[in-house]
Amino acid sequence: MSEIESITRQVLHNCEISDAQHAGLYSTCGLALRLRDLYKWEHGLNPWEEKDTSEILDWIGEKEARWEKLADAKHTKITIEGKDYDLFDTPAINAVLEPRGFLYGAGYAFSLKPTFFLAEIENKTLNNGYTVYALGRERARDLLTLPALTQTQQILLRTDSAKLFLWDQMTYIKKSGRSALKFALKNCGLEKQNTEAIQQHLPTILTAQKDNYIYHEIGELSDSTFDPEIWRELIAAFPHSPIELLARSLKDLLADTHPSGTLHHLVENRKMAGLGFYTAFLDGMLKELFAQMQHAFNDFTKTLNWRIIRETAVEGHQHAKRLASEMIELFQKGKKRKQMRWAKDQIEQRLLAEIKRRDHTAA
Repeated sequence: MSEIESITRQVLHNCEISDAQHAGLYSTCGLALRLRDLYKWEHGLNPWEEKDTSEILDWIGEKEARWEKLADAKHTKITIEGKDYDLFDTPAINAVLEPRGFLYGAGYAFSLKPTFFLAEIENKTLNNGYTVYALGRERARDLLTLPALTQTQQILLRTDSAKLFLWDQMTYIKKSGRSALKFALKNCGLEKQNTEAIQQHLPTILTAQKDNYIYHEIGELSDSTFDPEIWRELIAAFPHSPIELLARSLKDLLADTHPSGTLHHLVENRKMAGLGFYTAFLDGMLKELFAQMQHAFNDFTKTLNWRIIRETAVEGHQHAKRLASEMIELFQKGKKRKQMRWAKDQIEQRLLAEIKRRDHTAA
């Protein structure tokens, strides 16, 4: 276990470097929520547990002091039994760690923020041809509370993070999503939906939501609209911008509406709780792109006709594929002409403007 403790310290160090150098990406509110989750994880708290404000502020002060010292630090390699590994070489690192019951994650998140974690493996299954790891206790993590992700064609379900993520989604849900959340919770067996009941039934609620996380990742791995190389180039060209947000939202919608993705899985298996959660948590640009989903859900609750959801998923996929293809075409034209400013302007004027108009019409 001393070797695992050493690896944990190395991963935590890289997590802190990433957080120190990318905390400025978030709004004040966004950073506060991420720090809140990180505090709960570090102190082993349940998602609903809150400590005295003064304690948290002291902890934040200490965290910021460490971040200041790491402002110019370089990420370090991962050393295992005297051998150095590139910190993003997850296949090689996990070839060593998996037999010991651990899995290491590394990659780039929104605005190309490096993100890392180390977790215990609970089980490993095969789903639609993809290996799915259900991960338990997290030994190391950064600011990002990601419930699931893909890594080298594998799906990682981070149960610790998923609990925090799901709790936050339910706690801070907007008014427009509350009726769908009530529908979902009722279909999880919660007639009483007060805070205490949700706390007691959180494992049941998470079980109903897990498929949404997993099949989103399956849909993402299955959809080929974005060529991986073009995707990386596009994101790198427009980091921390509305174009990156649009690209990621399109990728999410393509995954959710893919024949192997979330919505088709919900339809085929008549998962009403999962459908309620999906609709309740639609937010941001993804909600703008898929504005018809709320209307479809409202119609579904009156008729329980799953054909409505299936047809909406097909329509959503076609819409997302058209927009993504146009985005790729404009990006490649700009790249060929060496006029990325032109590509940026065209994507914003054509695609973002269209989404705003479509969302306004749907409302």
